[in-house]
Amino acid sequence: MDTLRLDHIREALVGNAAAFRSVTEYQPVGGPGDKVFPPTYEGGRYATESRHVSGEEVECVLLDSVQSQANRMELALLEEWELGEAPLPVISVDFAGDLPKPFRVTSLEAPHRISDALLRDSELDGVMFRQSDTGKRLDTLDARNATALFELCPTALIFGMWDSTGPRGGLGVKFQRALVSEIVGFHAKQGKKTSSRIDPAQILRNAGPVYRTSDGGWTLEQSDTRERNNRGVRPSEVNHGNIVPSIADGGFTISKAVQTTVLSLPALRRLRFPISEGGRSAEVDLAARTVLAAQALFAASLVREQGADLRSRCLLHATGPVVWELLDGPGNETRKFDFPVEQARSVYQQAVDEARSTGLPWLEQELVLKPSRQLLDLVRQSQLLAAEATADGGEE
Repeated sequence: MDTLRLDHIREALVGNAAAFRSVTEYQPVGGPGDKVFPPTYEGGRYATESRHVSGEEVECVLLDSVQSQANRMELALLEEWELGEAPLPVISVDFAGDLPKPFRVTSLEAPHRISDALLRDSELDGVMFRQSDTGKRLDTLDARNATALFELCPTALIFGMWDSTGPRGGLGVKFQRALVSEIVGFHAKQGKKTSSRIDPAQILRNAGPVYRTSDGGWTLEQSDTRERNNRGVRPSEVNHGNIVPSIADGGFTISKAVQTTVLSLPALRRLRFPISEGGRSAEVDLAARTVLAAQALFAASLVREQGADLRSRCLLHATGPVVWELLDGPGNETRKFDFPVEQARSVYQQAVDEARSTGLPWLEQELVLKPSRQLLDLVRQSQLLAAEATADGGEE
């Protein structure tokens, strides 16, 4: 089996190949028949559906969604950049200063990437980001002029973006996902889960009520709270006492899990990257598309190398090697490649170097934004309310 090289990617983009694809099978690390726990959605429900596989109707359960896989790949790229292992344009918002919990959000972590409201409501050199010279360049984006996005946030061209929070609202530019990945469990049978808690101190319910205090603690004496209307709660609500064992639906057994990752080459071919008044250049367009394809395959390779530890009680193990397939044009045989992370990193670096040599712009240093006063006040108020809710035992 050949190792995927930069010239393979370039040739696939020049030709009429449909996609790069990798299909990897997994089993739970506990072995066949061990239970896995998929993500839950509104109402505690699992995403289940029937699929037709080899003429058979198979019950399936979603173990990791397209959105979740995209987030994992973006974070893998971000980690590479933070370690200095790979070049990557990054824009961040630094929520430092007078906050109970300072933090930082990058364009690879924000839900809507570079078009996210957190970036929109932040400032660059004292000017609101979307009103700055840099931010205004996003207003004219479309598939025939994606140069600014390539420079500032190329991952948005891979994982998709809708500029619905920008100046044009719902009419803002959309870029489809070029890279799609998900993990699905097959022949899914739902099981049961149990929960309970035995308190070694054997605190009984009738030992209460207890009364919450303003400092987040509690007391047995209502008078100590200095609040006449303070209603007492059971000891279990301040985490003391037993919880009666319960049984509910939870977890699945599956015959196998399958991770399917597809990089659409036609989606990349639609993109244009003009860099001068003279219009488009086939050489420049190909260089930019090659970077995007190499970056997408690099991200997917990183996630596969990290393993499939999806969440608590959902750790999977690949049952075979990772293989990439090139689905070539009609009538051509599918070609197979291996693509270890070291090779993927090298290919990506080569692609970036070649693209920059054509004159394509590329953000080399992190672009740091400062949250506007209104945004900082909103975050501060939210953090204070969250702290109070935690102290009171409430919810967000």
